[in-house]
Amino acid sequence: MKMRTVLFGAAAVVVAMLGTPAVLVAQQKLAQAGMKWLTVGTDARASGMAGAMTALEGYSSAMFYNPAGMARIESGANVCFGTTLWIAQINHSYATLAIRPGKGDWGVFGISVQGVDYGDLIGTIGTSNPAYPGGYIETGKFNPTAWMFGIGYAHALSEKFSVGGNVKYAKQSLGGGYTALASTGEATAFKNYSIDVLAFDLGVLYHTGFKSLAFGMSVRNFSREIRYIQENFQLPLSFRIGLAMNMMDLFDVNRDEHALLLTIDAEHPRDFPELVRVGGEYTLFKLVALRAGFVSGSTEEGVSLGIGAVKQYNDDGNMLGVDYAYTPFGVFGAVHRFSFQISF
Repeated sequence: MKMRTVLFGAAAVVVAMLGTPAVLVAQQKLAQAGMKWLTVGTDARASGMAGAMTALEGYSSAMFYNPAGMARIESGANVCFGTTLWIAQINHSYATLAIRPGKGDWGVFGISVQGVDYGDLIGTIGTSNPAYPGGYIETGKFNPTAWMFGIGYAHALSEKFSVGGNVKYAKQSLGGGYTALASTGEATAFKNYSIDVLAFDLGVLYHTGFKSLAFGMSVRNFSREIRYIQENFQLPLSFRIGLAMNMMDLFDVNRDEHALLLTIDAEHPRDFPELVRVGGEYTLFKLVALRAGFVSGSTEEGVSLGIGAVKQYNDDGNMLGVDYAYTPFGVFGAVHRFSFQISF
């Protein structure tokens, strides 16, 4: 009876969470979001499980998925950092730090940083000058950049319920460009193209009381509308709900030797149809983890795979971990992610 009540309540919240954003954005067209780099998965562990991390906790990179997930870090501090070899030779990097002062009595404070390196591009400007038969003039190399800096806070209000939030400043620069030509074909006007915005993430996480079953919700990239030259757009706002549970709780096995984590996320993005993310992680002796995930409803994403190794030094939560994730990305090829985690 208790299990039925828990599942019914979780299902009711799932339906409400999916329905509410659908009503709010029903009149908006899809694909009307900018600064999409904010949605690129950074953490290798999360990406190996298809990004289904809304109901998981205990590490600082949870700030990228559900900030309430860092409320119960076991050590005094947790650091995560890594890189993503994204499509088109674009590289994403990130770092997070969570600190638990007073053994968590004052909550957990976090810092997150994310950056994107697009590489060098060749700038051009169109011209009708016959001296340039190609119809354009090269203006030299430029390097677009994007970065984000965030401050987060999470607190476990009770043994079951945690809340968290991030405030983050994001900026994207496409470099400068010449906007006018003299009659001689020489560029005469130069303009710098950049935008910045303040955004917010909010999240909650609830332990149902049935075994290790946890339920989480998050809202990410909430911000004002941005104007870029002549167009207005908003950040890639995303609503997520998720469930997570160690399935070994249902069997008579030593859970210190074997753990099988199952996670499910339902996501409602601003600019895409709803997505369902399913992830799994099998951990042996708390040392080696094998991961797999699947994204339903995505054009290019599908199956993801990952592996990780963890070295636990003592019962205070001190540990060192390394993770890798492999994600086929359709016609764009494969995406590789590497992450490292340190607790002390």
